[in-house]
Amino acid sequence: MTNRVSYAPHDLQKMCKQAERDQESKKLAVLMERVKQQIADRDHPGKNKPTQDAGRILRLPSRSVPLER
Repeated sequence: MTNRVSYAPHDLQKMCKQAERDQESKKLAVLMERVKQQIADRDHPGKNKPTQDAGRILRLPSRSVPLER
């Protein structure tokens, strides 16, 4: 008989950590865009917003499943 080695739990943990890092990166990118927009609005209060952002609402992605750190 041979012993079967299972690596699934470790791989799953690595995948979950990577998914969490990806989510945090997306949140950071959204926050950076918000800050840039706020700075632009503060520096040029009378200027209209750029047309490329007019139809897009920036939102933070919601976390549906809490992951362990």
